This record gives sequence, C-alpha cells and structure tokens, in this order.
Amino acid sequence: MHDRSLPASPNWYCSRCSDVTGGGLLGVGAKNIIYLIDVSASTCRVTGELVGHKDLVSGFSFCQHEGQSHICVSSSSDGSIRFWDSDTKALIKEHAAHQVSTTSVHWSPVDKNLVVSGDEKGVVICHWYHTGDTSRFFPEPRTIFCLTCSPHTWTSVAVGYKDGMIVLVDVSKKGEVTHRLRGHDDEIHSLAWSPVVGEDGLSSRAEDGEVSAVGEQGCFLASGSKDQTVRIWSTAKGVMTLKLPYLKKRGSVVDPGIKERLWLSVLWPKGRPTQLVSSCFSGELMMWDLTRSGKQRWTLLGTSSEGQNHSRIVFNMSVVKLQDGRELLISTSMDREIKCWDLASLDCCWTLPTLGGFVYALTFSPVGAGCLAIGVGDNMIRVWNTLSTQNQYDTRFFWQGIKSKVTALAWHPAKEGSLAFGTDDGKVGIYEVFSNKPPHISSSYHRKTVYTLAWGPPVPPMSFGAVGGKLYYSLYSCAGEGTILQHDPSKLSGEASDIDKLIRDTNDIKHKLSPHTDLSWKPDGKVVAIGNEDGCIDVYQAPSLKLLCSLQQHHKIINTLRWHHSHSSVPEHHGLLASGSSNAAVYVHDLHSVIENPPENPVVLTEPYRRLCGHTSKITSMAWSPHHDARLVTASYDGTAQVWDVLQGEAVCNYRGHVGYLLCVDWSPVDPDVIWSGGKDFTVQEWRVSKQEFTNPPKGKKMVELREKMKTNPKQKRKNKKASGAGGAAPSEMNGEPASGEKAEAGQSGEEELDEVSSTNSPVPPPGSRVESAACIFKTVSICMNVPDTNLLKKKKPRSMLPISTSMDHRPKEDLLQDCITLASVKHNSCVPGQGEHIHLGLFSDRQALHRMFEAEVEGHMEAGHYDSVVYLQLWTGDLEGALQLATEKGELSDHLLTIAPMAGFEVWKRTVEAFVKQLCLQEQYLKAASHLLSVNKLYEAIDLLQSHRLYREAIALVKARLPADDPILKELYTGWAAVLEKDGHFSAAAKCYLAAGTSFDAAKVIARKNDTSSLMTAATLARISGEVTLAQSLAMRCTKDLAAAQDWVQAQEALSSQKNLLGHRLHLCAAELLIVMLADSKVASQACVSNNPWASPGDRHVTVQDWVRDVWEEHFGVSPRNAGDLLQDLKSLESPAPSSNIPLTQVLLHSSLHLTRSVLSWLLEDDGQLIKELWQAVAWLRDPGHFCVSAELCRLLFPDGTSAKAAADSLQAFVLYHRLYELWWSNSADNTDPQNGLAAADSCPADEVCPPLRLGNLDFDASLLLSEPHAACQATQRSVTEVQERLAAMVLQHSRAQGGQLDPGEEQADVAPQISSTDAGDYVMYPHPDVVECCLVLLHLSKSSLSVSERLQEDAKALLRKYGSGPSTLRASQRFLT
Repeated sequence: MHDRSLPASPNWYCSRCSDVTGGGLLGVGAKNIIYLIDVSASTCRVTGELVGHKDLVSGFSFCQHEGQSHICVSSSSDGSIRFWDSDTKALIKEHAAHQVSTTSVHWSPVDKNLVVSGDEKGVVICHWYHTGDTSRFFPEPRTIFCLTCSPHTWTSVAVGYKDGMIVLVDVSKKGEVTHRLRGHDDEIHSLAWSPVVGEDGLSSRAEDGEVSAVGEQGCFLASGSKDQTVRIWSTAKGVMTLKLPYLKKRGSVVDPGIKERLWLSVLWPKGRPTQLVSSCFSGELMMWDLTRSGKQRWTLLGTSSEGQNHSRIVFNMSVVKLQDGRELLISTSMDREIKCWDLASLDCCWTLPTLGGFVYALTFSPVGAGCLAIGVGDNMIRVWNTLSTQNQYDTRFFWQGIKSKVTALAWHPAKEGSLAFGTDDGKVGIYEVFSNKPPHISSSYHRKTVYTLAWGPPVPPMSFGAVGGKLYYSLYSCAGEGTILQHDPSKLSGEASDIDKLIRDTNDIKHKLSPHTDLSWKPDGKVVAIGNEDGCIDVYQAPSLKLLCSLQQHHKIINTLRWHHSHSSVPEHHGLLASGSSNAAVYVHDLHSVIENPPENPVVLTEPYRRLCGHTSKITSMAWSPHHDARLVTASYDGTAQVWDVLQGEAVCNYRGHVGYLLCVDWSPVDPDVIWSGGKDFTVQEWRVSKQEFTNPPKGKKMVELREKMKTNPKQKRKNKKASGAGGAAPSEMNGEPASGEKAEAGQSGEEELDEVSSTNSPVPPPGSRVESAACIFKTVSICMNVPDTNLLKKKKPRSMLPISTSMDHRPKEDLLQDCITLASVKHNSCVPGQGEHIHLGLFSDRQALHRMFEAEVEGHMEAGHYDSVVYLQLWTGDLEGALQLATEKGELSDHLLTIAPMAGFEVWKRTVEAFVKQLCLQEQYLKAASHLLSVNKLYEAIDLLQSHRLYREAIALVKARLPADDPILKELYTGWAAVLEKDGHFSAAAKCYLAAGTSFDAAKVIARKNDTSSLMTAATLARISGEVTLAQSLAMRCTKDLAAAQDWVQAQEALSSQKNLLGHRLHLCAAELLIVMLADSKVASQACVSNNPWASPGDRHVTVQDWVRDVWEEHFGVSPRNAGDLLQDLKSLESPAPSSNIPLTQVLLHSSLHLTRSVLSWLLEDDGQLIKELWQAVAWLRDPGHFCVSAELCRLLFPDGTSAKAAADSLQAFVLYHRLYELWWSNSADNTDPQNGLAAADSCPADEVCPPLRLGNLDFDASLLLSEPHAACQATQRSVTEVQERLAAMVLQHSRAQGGQLDPGEEQADVAPQISSTDAGDYVMYPHPDVVECCLVLLHLSKSSLSVSERLQEDAKALLRKYGSGPSTLRASQRFLT
C-alpha cells in the first residue's frame, strides 16, 4: 500500500527479535508488530506488517526449511506464541501455553515442525507445528534470557539464564538436562551453535578448571554474556574465552558507564566454522578469527569509512546467503537503525532508520526540495532527503538540546536549512540542519506542550521589517496553556511577546480571550487565522492584528488550520482556509472578499464554503496540494488519511495503511501523486493517491475492524523493576524512554501516552529521569490520560480558615491599592476595620478589629457548615469551653480536641469524653468509644456498650482483665454470647461459652444439635464428664442408632461402652450385627458395613442364630442366667414402632433383632412362653413390611429342621409351614414366578383354562395347621369391617360435598369405626396367622398335580373357601375348584 516507509524501532533487550529467510525477507519485532523488510535488493523496502499481538514482541524466528520458509513464529510478553504466514500476512494459529512473559523462541533448523520457547519462570515448551501438540519442561527454576536449537540434532536445545547458567536439554527425554555449563558471572545474552560438527581447526587455550562437556559429537557452542566475555564451549578442549576489547572512539570522551551498557550478541555464520561475529560496548561489530592466537584475534566491521558502525549497543544479528552469492548480516541496535553488512568486504551496504515514538509532525522544506523534517516522540528530529538517488533512506538525526518529544516543526519560508521545533515540555528552538552546531533555544518557555509553530511577519512590539531588501520573519508558537508567543529568531535569548496584548489593545477587548489552540499565517503574510478552544476561528489583519471576521462553525476545540497556497491560477482560491477540530467534519471557508475588502467592524460567519464529511473521529492534521487547485488531504484519529476535491466537495481516496490514529500529513512538493503521513504506530509512510482502492473512510463494520486493528497497541503498565528479557547492559536506558550522555545516545526516548506500547522488553526508568505527563498533543483539553508520578502530584491546598478575608485580598489591583490607602487613614476615617467592606483589614489592625473579623468569619463558616473551622477560631480566641460545646453540638469532636479538653477543667473534660463517646457510637466506632469510657472510669458502661453491639469477645476480655472472676456479669456475657452463636449456627463456639458459664448440660445439648455422629459422641462424652448421666446415655443411644444404621458396628460399641448401665443395648447391637452377617451370607440381604467387630468375622458358624448369639455374649460380655433377668428388664423398656413398608431393611433388622435379643435372654432364663412370643415377633417384624424372603430365611435360621414349639408357638409354626408350602411350590415351577407375588401366581390362570401341570414332590409336613377356622373367621371379619369403613367414608365425603361444607379431619375420623387390630376371646389371644383363604387356594392348586394332598385336606379347604372366600378375587380364583 505504501512505497517507502520508516518503520518502528526494533525492540530492545531481546535475544532473538529478528530473523531472515534464505530469500532475503527480514522480520523484525517492534512494539507489538512484526515488520517484514525485503533485504535481497541493493536497498531495503518494508513490504508489510504482522499485526495481532497485544503486548511486546519478545522473540521471532522463521522456519528455514524448504517449502515452509514463509511460515514464521513470534512470542510476546503476554505469554502467547503465534504462527504467521509471511506471504499472506495472516495469523495461522496461536498458543497460550505460557503463563508468564515469554522471553525467547526459536524454530528448529533440523525439524521443520519443532518450535521451542522459554519464559521468565524457566519453563521450556516444545510446540509441534503440524499437530498443534505441546510438551512442557522445567529444567531450571531460573529466568530464561535466550535459547537456541541445535543445527545438528533436533533433540538438543541450549538455554541461557539470567544468572549466567547455560544448560543443554534433551527434548526427546522430557527435558532432561544433559549438561550444565558454568563459567559466566552474569546474564546470558546470546547463544550460537557452530555450523559444523567437530572441533578441529580452532586454536583454544583451555582455562584451568573450566573443562565442560557439550555433546558426544563435539559440537562447539558460543555464548555472549553481560560479564563482557564470549565463551566457546567444547567437548574435549575445555572453554575458550574471548575478552571484549574497549575501543575508544577518536575525539570522544570516555564514558565510565559505557561498560555497564552492554548487550553482547554473538552469531556464527553458516559456512564459516572458524569465524564468529559479536557486538561490542558502543555498537561496534567485530569478526573473531578462532584459529588465531594472541590478543588481536578480531577484525572490526565498517572500518573503510567513518559512520558505518552503530553508535549504541547491538541487540540482534541475522545472516543470509542470497542466490547471487552475497552473504549479508543484518543488525539492529539501540541507535534505532537497522544495518546491512557484506561479510565479504565487512562494509555496511545500507542503513534503514527507524522511529522510537509517535510521529507528531512532518513537513517539507519550501526551499530545499524533497527535504522532509520529522518530529518524533523519541526526542529526536529526522531530516530525510527523500529525493536522494544513492540512498533512498538518506536521513540525519538531530537530538542535541532536545529533552522531550518533538511535537511541532516549521521550516523557514525563505532561509534554507532553518528548522524551528517545539517540544512537549514547552521548549521552542531553531536548528540549522546543514551545520553541526547545537540549536538555538528560546529563553521563553511555554508551560505546556507546543502544538503549532508558524513563521510570519513581525507584529508590534517587534520592530523589524525589510532591511537591505531581505524579508524578515518572526516565529510564532502556540501551546497547551492557550497562549501564542512571538519569538525573534535572531535574538532567541530575548523575551518573547504574547500577542494577546496586541489583540486586546487593537480591538479594544475587555473580556477574557478564549485560549488559543492553533494559528496559520496566510502565505502572503497579510492575515493570520487563530483557532480557539471554544471552536471559534478569528482572522486578524497584520501587522496591527485587527479582527476582520470570526468563524463560528465549529463547536469543539480547533486542532489544525491551513491556508490555500498562493500560486494558484485562480485568485479566489487564495482565500480558502481549511479547519479541523475535535469533531469529524472538515470545514473550508472562503475569505477572499473579507481579505480584499476589510470591513470596518468584525463580521461573524456561521456557514462554511464547503463541509467535508466522512471521517469518524477528530481531525489532527491537513495539507493543501501544491500541485492542484483546492485539493486537500486530512489526517484523523479514525486511522485514515483522506484526500478531498474541495471545489466539488467530494472524496478522492482514502489511505488505511497505518495501525492506529494519524497525527500528521503533508503533500510531496515534487510529485503530485505522493503524500506522506505519520501517526501512533511509530511509522512514516509514503503512499500514492492513484493506487488507493478506497475512496471514503471506513463506515460501520469496516470501521469496527479498523478500530480493532488499532487496539492492538495497548498501553503497557510501567513496572518499577528490571524486566525479564532484559536488564542487559543498560538498565538506565530503554527503547521508549529518554537517556542522557553522548551523541550515541540520541536513540533515546519513547512514549508514555494512551494506547501506546513501549518498544522495549526492559521497562526500567533511568535514574533521575522524570515521568512526563500525557497531555494530549493535538489540542485536546488538558486532561491527563496517564497515571502521573505521585511525587509530582500537586498537594491539595487545604481550606482557608479565613476564606472571606482571603477572597477580598484577591480582588482587582485597583481595589487592593485602595485598601492600602484606607488602612493608612484608619485613625482619621470613619471606616471600621474587621467588618463590612473592610472585614479583611482586621488582620492588619488591632485585636478588637481581629475579633470582629473572626466573628464575620465564624458566621460564614456556620452558614457553609464548616464547624471544624469555627471550633479552631474559637480556640484561637481562647474560648476553649465554647469551642468544645460547639463541637459537641455539631458532632465535630476529635481526638485533638479531646487532648486539649483538660485545659478547661476536669468536669469539662469528662463531659467532653461522654459526648465524644456518643459521637463515636453514631459513627459505629464502638471499640474506640469503650476505650474512652475506661478513661473516665466507667467500666460497666464500657462493658454494656460492647455487649449491646454484640462485641462479646472484647467485652469478655475486658471483664476478665478488670473484674473478679466471680462477677455475675461474666456469666451473663457468656450466656448471651452463646445464645447468639447458637442462633448463627456456631454450635462448637456456643458450647465453649456454656462450659465457661458452668452450664455443662446446655453445652452438651447445643453440640448435639449438629446431629451428626461425631457431634453426638462428643456431646455424650461431655455430658458423662459433667455428671449428666441420663443425658449422656440418651445422646450415646442416638449416636449408636445412627452408627448402627450405617453398619459401623465398632464405633457403635465404643459409643455405648463408655457409658454405664447400657450392657443390654450393647447385647442388642451384637445380636443385630450377627443377624445381618448371617443374612448377608445367605444372599438375602446386602451387607455394606463400615466396620465389624472381631466376633462377627467368618469362622465356624453355629446351626442356629440363637446359639451363635448366646456363645458371643458369654465370651465377650459375660452374660449368664444370673444377670440375664436385669438385662431383659432394661430391654423391655424399648418400644418398636409399627411395621411399615417405608422403613429401610436395615432399620427393620434392628427392630427384629431387638426381639431376637429378648428371646435369647428368655432362653437363658428358661422362660419358654416369653421365648416363643419374642421369636414370633422377630419373624413378624420382617414379614409385615413386605420383606418376605428375609422373613423366610430368618425362620430357616431359627428352625432349620422345621420343628414346632408348643401351644404358644402354633402361630409361629403356621408361618414356618406357610413358607415351606411356598418353597415347595416355587422349587419346581415351570415358570419363574416372583416369590414376592404371593397369591398372584394362583390367580394367574383364568377359571376356564387349565394351568400347566406342576412337577411337585410330596408334602412332607402336616398342612392342616394352616387351615385354622378361627383365624379364617377373624380374617373374614377384618376384611368386612375394612370394606364397611371404606364405604362409610365415601358416603360421608359425598354427603359433605352435597351440603357444600367440608368436614374437619378429626370429625371425619370420629364417624369411622375403629379398626380391629387384634381379636380377644376371653383369655385367649389370637396371634397373627397366614391368610387361611390363600393357603386353601395354594393347597387346591397343588392337589391338581400331586396325590400327596389328602382328600380330607382338600375337603376342608373347599369348605373354608365356600364359607369365608367372599372377596371378588377369591371367588374368581376358587371357581374352578368349587364347580
């Protein structure tokens, strides 16, 4: 897009921030951009940029393999690694593997897919380009300064660290350190491998004790360090050390700090195994001959003529061998130049200047054709001979006398080589560019940034004009404070004059003039246009500066003004004035008639001649084409430059080659198609109007994309430390900050402005350097956009104690003079000092007048609410008690007033303290208030204050420190704090308070509220220690219940063993554990226990569960018939809830095991009746909730041979026979019927179908016990009652709905008959029995396929079915047997 360009300066203190391809394409990292430069021709040319990084580029490397040479990789301080296509300038992919700033990156010369990078923390990461995979190594916990991949094997990488260590790592073995090379004492700046394998041909002298292995094949490695040495590391011959020579320049003064400003870069050129190139102290490059011995083993580059070498330290070197056979070396330096060297002749081929700051101004000389002056933010001026045929970049640098950013430039309109400049710190000077003399600096400084410089005819009081036929000019400067100064160029040491005085006098202006922001003299010198901060443009006639007209079209600050050139063929065009402001529109004004026919009185123009709209942000610069009539180019903050045809009011073209906003633009004086522009991206670009593809500035989406592109320059945070990739030799210098000293340090400086990236990797400010403000350069209002140095912040002026009298001393001069006369004649005048119009004179009269002035000041302070000032005034007058009283009333008491209160007496001080306490309480400073109460011996009040605001901890500490231990308030505080903590859920802390208060019962209860096993166990232990036996046992039982539910049997036994009189409950736990273990072995219950006791471990099992339980009790618990009675009585007090299907199986087994425990104790007591009763309840507890299989298995464990007990065991025997009946049926069933279905299987065959025959065995037991008629009658009655209850409930509900009312639940239940839970027949208790009707049906089904069911048993079953089988399902199932 552009022809020639001056790019941004390469970044400093980076070990590898530039690289070159075999085709001659150089990549250089500058700020956060990578510039691509073609170096293959006789001169260089910037071909493009790689834009995308959001932080400084810290490393760059090309892929040197055929077919991939257009691919490159870069690293950044933000930790990202990016791969680019240099042909398309596009980003390929990005990795964010590093967590901190990346310091170096290198593409392996051996493996085309391997890229290695390192960061500040010492992490080395291998990136595989073709797969996108990464591998991370951490060889050393040190800051990495540089790394380089071996050119002979892909596995070897050399890494240099900040502390001087060099390590060789093998990336194929997970970063294993193969060698550690020790010898350097300071930072490793650069590493270079020998281009060939082998160690022949070098003259080395191994130093004592410095032999270090490098590799099995004996490859040399060169390293450059800040310790001023280059070391060649060898396998067999030790270390060769090359000490840098100090080369004193002819005519220069020795700088004692030059050796500290060192960056030692080394390069081993391909095909030159015996020659090594390194940098030196002051930018010299030297070629070392490694085969020679002695001191003079080096040859300087660029000795054939003066000025070839760099003037400051060199950071990077790259070498390329072109197709024409030339071998070139490219170097970058702190002097902001990129140089190309021919290694054959060791001479410099060409030099490319670079820029280290914003380009604020550029202007062509009206006398010397093609001489372009550039003002840059790096504190330097460049003068570029753009028409040079031998060197396209023939540029001279000017830095002497400039200590700040160059923000304005202006060539003398007639004197060749005379260039005026203005700086950010308000300095104005004149350079004679064709001499070596320092500039002439004006003795009159502006207070703020110089925006504009202009040459014009002198105006009074300057009294020079045409002498000897020569035309003389004055230099005018406009700066940020809003003033325009006129300087005498022949006598800059004299005082400059402010033209505002002449404007006021000539035009009789009494009001304040608006601050000026720009000026432009018409080329013929007749009139001058001045832009103002309010958007107004005033046009004055020279030399008296009479106001001709005022242009009031802009509404924002004027940034730039330009008159049309005077050599137009149309005279009317000479009066065209273009203006740009902080809004986006450009106005062109036709002032030809006003200038030719000046009006008597100033006129106001509100409409422009042309309004040029298209930019989307403020206008910063403009220039008329000297080759066309009314053709204008404008630069804007929208990042583009726009060419306009003013006569047609149309856009001609739009240039978008910059990254960031534009700050200056000028038209080439020799080529009508060429325009030059500069801006925020540190570049000056030459471009042609005819080659632009766009006509208008971007709108909509294009503008968004452009602004995103501009945002890639974020502002860097200044760190007050030495940066990682740097430090180097010059901690007091950086690419972006000023430095001082010799001419070689002209490369100093950079920017600290909004959205700017400092082009350095070592942001260390120089000692004594001042932080510059970031005032906006282009006429924006003086708003600081940077964070200023806290040392330079102006302290806020305190409020005056005497504001009325102070304000009266700031009146006009005449009034102040009158005050002197009034004060002198007080004795003879009627005025009274200290009041009325003379209130301020009370300070200069007697004490009475002072008191009157104080009274007036007090009234003013009271009205303004400044009561603290009133208090101090009363203190000054001696009214201390009144001051304290006022401060108390207004709530303005302070520690200072409290310290002086004793001067007024004890009672006053005491009242003041009490008032201050109230004030502190309102301010919620309760601790401070309590402390002040202690000062007046109000201890209990202080405790109450802390307690009332829930500061219990502080209150208790105060009580324990100051009161007896038995004071009742202490217990009250503990109890109150415990209640608050308990309410907030802090139960442990609340328990400690209860313990301290002596209420152990409450402490145990509050801990138990957590309701987890650990809290319950702690609470039980606490209650036992405190003597609360009942509570301890209760809590232990609760804890045991939870542990047993979780089957943590060991902890459950421990919880009970610590309590007394709980042996019975321990026996219950033991029986439950054994029962669950036996059921788990039978596979009818799952055992997910946490822990088991030793007695439940696998071993010899007994025939019945009763025997096992009895044996364990006798062995581990000492149970015998002597103590069984007492234990049984303890367990009888435990009650079990009614069985329900919602109870988990574990809980059901616990309830069943309770009855098992009672039955075993009854067995030991030989109580057979109680034994059978408890066994029956144990089985029933499992059957009723629906655990049919578990109940059957328990019956088998209790009665493995099926024998029955006596009379009381009939019910239990019936259940046993019931289970065996079903077992017989299921054992040989053709279809796998679910055991839990009960009678469903019998009801599965319809009445008219024949069920498939069952292969059954014979009945080996008497089933007549199952056909109990009393139980059948009872069960039928229960079914009838249940049916009646359901019908009655439905009728009641229907009746209530019909009446529109609704019964209460209690009333509804009152109308329902109570359910029959048991049947009493005198003294005979009828125990639960299997469903008789169901048993009848099962027997009849069995009779169909087995002859073992007797005829009598069948007849009894049919009789019972006819008599009691009245249910619908029963009738349907029995129909096939009764017909």
